[in-house]
Amino acid sequence: MKGVILAGGLGTRLYPLTKITNKHLLPIFDRPMIYYPIEALIHAGIRDIMIVTGGKKSGDFLSLLGNGSDFGLKHLNYTYQKGEGGIAEALGLCEHWAAGEPICVILGDNIIEKNITRAVRNFGEQRVGAKIMLKEVPDPQRFGVAQLKGERVLSIEEKPKSPKSSLAVIGIYLYDARVFEIIKTLEPSDRGELEITDVNNWYIRDGSMTCEVLDGWWTDAGTFESLLRAANLVAEGGANRKE
Repeated sequence: MKGVILAGGLGTRLYPLTKITNKHLLPIFDRPMIYYPIEALIHAGIRDIMIVTGGKKSGDFLSLLGNGSDFGLKHLNYTYQKGEGGIAEALGLCEHWAAGEPICVILGDNIIEKNITRAVRNFGEQRVGAKIMLKEVPDPQRFGVAQLKGERVLSIEEKPKSPKSSLAVIGIYLYDARVFEIIKTLEPSDRGELEITDVNNWYIRDGSMTCEVLDGWWTDAGTFESLLRAANLVAEGGANRKE
């Protein structure tokens, strides 16, 4: 399995911090944000990693990360997304590199307390379809919310006024090789982007979408409030713990 970290975008919600740098290079306690998704993939046994970036400061990723030797990697892969075409468009740039293998996708501002080792292993046994990671939250109306029947996902509803569960879809996804053909069929949303929710809904209709609830805390770091929350959580107990 290969790993993809999506680290593009303009980070406008964190302006002016992002006026001179990419959001994913901002610090979370004692390390740059991008370190955390890299470590999450490595702890799950994934060592062939692609970073999708964009914007005017994309070269700073190479300056910071190089070939990945600081993480014990032999190399890191990079590709560039022009403009703001959405998460699914960014993922589509990885088709040639993925070379028919399943992939684990992490949004670059997602930070977790523990690890995704079990989910990656279970998806390897699943072989076909997709898997999303879920987390129980107190305010599900702010997120995409999953309705489940066992491990099968019946639906994902975006920011519902009356959520059918308290399980939010977080930014960690596992897909088989069909994902790239699915992306090619998508139409831009009202935001002008190719939406990852449309990809997930395809797998739901196919009957091949499963899910797992993440153990430990999770946060993104895309706003000032969540950036502070992430730093405090990491300072208190660390992230990407192996246990």
